[in-house]
Amino acid sequence: MADRLTRIYTRSGDRGTTALADGRRVDKYHPRIEAIGDLDELNALLGVLLAELAADDPLLAVLAPLQHDLFDLGGELAMVDEAYRVMDAEAVASLERHLDALNGALPPLQEFILPGGNRASALCQQARAVCRRAERRLVELAGREPVNCHSLGYLNRLSDLLFVCARVLARRQQGREVCWQPRHRRQHSD
Repeated sequence: MADRLTRIYTRSGDRGTTALADGRRVDKYHPRIEAIGDLDELNALLGVLLAELAADDPLLAVLAPLQHDLFDLGGELAMVDEAYRVMDAEAVASLERHLDALNGALPPLQEFILPGGNRASALCQQARAVCRRAERRLVELAGREPVNCHSLGYLNRLSDLLFVCARVLARRQQGREVCWQPRHRRQHSD
């Protein structure tokens, strides 16, 4: 592979715009760039989460490929070409298979779950929240420009998968999920 970057800085964004893959420049707050930025943040959070897991953790096989998918999705958004589609029905179906397998081993939800339980679970919940934001940004973009419907479905399932993974992680090492207690119930337990 040839060198892609010979210099990290270009100075071309100093005036508040950035280039898309087709060379067109848009404001750095354009919904497309906001969505790409949220995908980048999500990918970084997944990297932190993955660093928390042991090398033999079975969740690595589920979570590690997501980083590549998110980079692909960011590339799809940067291309601004309706003919260039990375996400497809199989990408969404793959997430659903992982969801079904992981969720099937968990007890049914009885309460709302709060982020916590342990560091890995909390990080996974943080990634889920950022994924939801990325999904909202993509929906916003879809209101202005054509967006791959499978990309929207992918982010929707991914946030669900991250929620289920957080539940799995919270139960590790004799841990437990942190259940929400409404204010009135907390006040009566004091």
